[in-house]
Amino acid sequence: MTELRDYQRVADAVAAEIAAGRLRAGDRLPPQRRFARQHGIAASTAARVYQELARRGLTVGEVGRGTFVRATDGPAAVPALSDPPDRRVNLELNYPVVPEQAALLAGGLGGLLRPDVLDSALRPVAASGTPEARAAAAELLGRGGWRPRPERVLFAGNGRQAISAAVAALVPAGGRLGAEELTYPVLKAIAGRLGATVVPLAMDGDGVRPDAVEAAHRSGPLHAVYVQPTLHNPLSLTMPEARRAELADVLRRLDVPAIEDTVWAFLYGDTAPFAALAPERTVVVDSLSKRLAPGLTTGFAVAPEALAPAVEAAVRAGGWAPSRFALEAAVRWQSDGTVDTLVQAKRGEVERRQELVRRRLDGFAVRTDPRSCFCWWDLPPAWRADLFVAAAARHGIAVTPAAAFTADRHRAPNAVRLGLASPPLDTLTQALATLAALARSSPDELVAG
Repeated sequence: MTELRDYQRVADAVAAEIAAGRLRAGDRLPPQRRFARQHGIAASTAARVYQELARRGLTVGEVGRGTFVRATDGPAAVPALSDPPDRRVNLELNYPVVPEQAALLAGGLGGLLRPDVLDSALRPVAASGTPEARAAAAELLGRGGWRPRPERVLFAGNGRQAISAAVAALVPAGGRLGAEELTYPVLKAIAGRLGATVVPLAMDGDGVRPDAVEAAHRSGPLHAVYVQPTLHNPLSLTMPEARRAELADVLRRLDVPAIEDTVWAFLYGDTAPFAALAPERTVVVDSLSKRLAPGLTTGFAVAPEALAPAVEAAVRAGGWAPSRFALEAAVRWQSDGTVDTLVQAKRGEVERRQELVRRRLDGFAVRTDPRSCFCWWDLPPAWRADLFVAAAARHGIAVTPAAAFTADRHRAPNAVRLGLASPPLDTLTQALATLAALARSSPDELVAG
């Protein structure tokens, strides 16, 4: 057997051990010479095996320490789109990652792992968190001259739980929750579980229309309105100041509270939230999942004094209390500058990915913002969204159809959303090129193929 076949065969065997769980994330592989003796191969072949495992994203080498099985949620997204179909490029998942992220986050955890500190960090904590966590969160969330009072900050396990608590606190079972006609898909699931009806609110180029809020309220009282005024997901719209003021006036006149989702606002810059215009009736929800990482996150709910008890009670009743360990980690990352460093790095990474969109999807009807991690693609007339999603999947690329975002399930634009944040840059480059070529082709060619 040739050396080429030897190294591929052995690499496949090690990959199978990892897939079966017999080699687990963090396990150390033996030094290459010992590995060569164990498998009856040349030392040069063992070196190629280790190179191949790293290329597949299954292992990582640490200078002076050795080679370790890499933690991963599935097959690594390597650059070649000619890989087998099960190696997918996921443009649905959308968590910004930068190369230095893990090292920066690890640096802030050292002191937290001391036994005496860890003992405290592993104890339960209420939605009100700790004084240190409230102060750190107020600093983290403040922007554009607006800074929440620390005592108004509540915590949940993640951003979705913060949204759930806000909806549960403001909208009774059977109640009506207004939302932009294209909205965060998880909101629909949350409302459904809580027995609330999502009422679609018409939008224009500036975001949700205040007259649409009034019209919806006349047809049946709205108990709250959910809005994403900054880097709206999926359209990347940011509501201008005049529209925010109009919306605040309407909500005040109708006596309707707002749930403001600011999870993407950290990418936009120093723009004050909608809550600055309607502080007495706005619950701001946010999280650390996009700024830092989804695996160790915290959700925030900044509630005005009149609404805070209901939100806090909802966190408690829903079992959505935060992890104290995550809170302590967040305080350290905020105080040592890790959060600011990662935010700046992620803003730069977004600009690079947006430049790829500009080049690769030039000539198509794409709506986005240079600071956004996603883009909205109105497809060419020849393509239906569902067919395009299926065609993209045949090329190993997962994209999200417009129907996932529609508050009115009977009205779905012929569009898809592309999440730009998660794949490596070279993988994203090739994926966008593949999708552009697909969009320029005819669906008839797909059927014929």
